[in-house]
Amino acid sequence: MLRALVPPMLAGVSADVPLTIYQDFAALGDVPRDQIGFIVPPYMGPAAELAVLTDFPNLEVVQLLTAGYDHARPLIPAGVLLCNAAGVHDASTAELALGLIIASQRGIDEFARAMPDAHWLHASRPSLADRRVLIIGAGGLGTAIRDRLAPFEVDVRTVARNERDGVWPTSALPDLLPWAEIVILAVPLSDETKHMVDAAFLEQMADGALLVNMARGPVVDTDALTDHVASGRVRAALDVTDPEPLSNAHPLWRLPGVLISPHVGGNSSAFVPRAQRLVTEQLGRWASGAPLRNVVNQ
Repeated sequence: MLRALVPPMLAGVSADVPLTIYQDFAALGDVPRDQIGFIVPPYMGPAAELAVLTDFPNLEVVQLLTAGYDHARPLIPAGVLLCNAAGVHDASTAELALGLIIASQRGIDEFARAMPDAHWLHASRPSLADRRVLIIGAGGLGTAIRDRLAPFEVDVRTVARNERDGVWPTSALPDLLPWAEIVILAVPLSDETKHMVDAAFLEQMADGALLVNMARGPVVDTDALTDHVASGRVRAALDVTDPEPLSNAHPLWRLPGVLISPHVGGNSSAFVPRAQRLVTEQLGRWASGAPLRNVVNQ
């Protein structure tokens, strides 16, 4: 029986197949390459590390621990199934999205920066309640964000590529962008979504609106966003950037109206138990010959 190669965080996975735990994916040492059929690469590891996948002649499945897979897809050997971790990070990332929105609306980041100097920044700031919110992306993450916004008394509309009940088509964006006071990005990165948020998109947003990127950095044209934020036209709350991380001198670090978190949407205590459940299920499916979930290269 072929073995599964998994990182230490998955050592507690209960599986019907033998597991090999690796400590360093870039230097796998004496791992028996011909005995490995299922590999879970390290979470958020450099894409270049995936070049070693060609060394496994009997490899059948690569199970990512990230929802994004654009970095991995070009490096997957022919005939090998690539599965992403759709659903694993939705709860944690949606939670951070709300945190970034509330912090940006209520000035919490400014309060934190003022504390060392004992500055009392008392002022009236915009609430989340009563805001008009547009979510772009109606998949697992977009749905999780919408569910968590429900108790905050907001008017939420969702846009996706395909129109369906309760979801507007992307063709409606020219009408919805001027309407929205908060725009949340929750789409996968693809040729279609790369630089979807460009100068023309930003020009359609309402004055003072908040752009929240929980998707991937390249969904937004960074230069266009920088120009619009610098002019005071829009604000931004970003868990992802392009490039990532931004250079030390990049103006987005210091422009008023910008809040940046270091791509930590999914990296919380909620991650490991959900990842273990997914990998346990996938290994069971693989061992029994059942179809795998979240296959993204067929």
